[in-house]
Amino acid sequence: MDQILFDFFNHQLASPFLDAVLPIYREKTTWIPLYLLFLFFLVRTYGWRRSLYLILCIAAVIAIADQLAATLLKPWVGRLRPCAEPSLAGRVRELVSCGGAYGFPSNHATNHFAVAVVLSLTWVRGTVGRLALFLWATSIGLAQVYVGKHYPSDVLAGAFLGTAVAIIGVMVYYRLVGRLAIRTPLRPPIN
Repeated sequence: MDQILFDFFNHQLASPFLDAVLPIYREKTTWIPLYLLFLFFLVRTYGWRRSLYLILCIAAVIAIADQLAATLLKPWVGRLRPCAEPSLAGRVRELVSCGGAYGFPSNHATNHFAVAVVLSLTWVRGTVGRLALFLWATSIGLAQVYVGKHYPSDVLAGAFLGTAVAIIGVMVYYRLVGRLAIRTPLRPPIN
């Protein structure tokens, strides 16, 4: 199933437009303007002190999730990326550098889902905003499949890992920061 889905994203969806856009879209530096916009609105709404606590939470969650994926799980599982798999040599459309040999789980998916979950549990309110965050993280993970770096299951595992670390990180954040924590209300206030 993983091979079939990989072939669908990497070959069947191939188009000159996606070939030009997705290698850039999946780059973390592409999203710096969005991160700065988030920072601007966060500080504008909550001030520097409260915003700093949330930024530290996000940074810690990303650091932990990224290291779990890159230094613990990838070498332990040892699953080759599609672009590094000898049996797929010449059959993978590589649109970016292959990178390290191992791909399970996807660090891109891990990190972007971690950010999406932290923001959806703390700051972003409403179904539309939360859905946009998860679509953003999902699209970046699928772009990794399109460019030939990951199998879909690598992305799915990264999504689960990033989500789990983010949930634990937010629980710790609420516990440590207390009343200064930025919280998304569980339900709208009654007027």
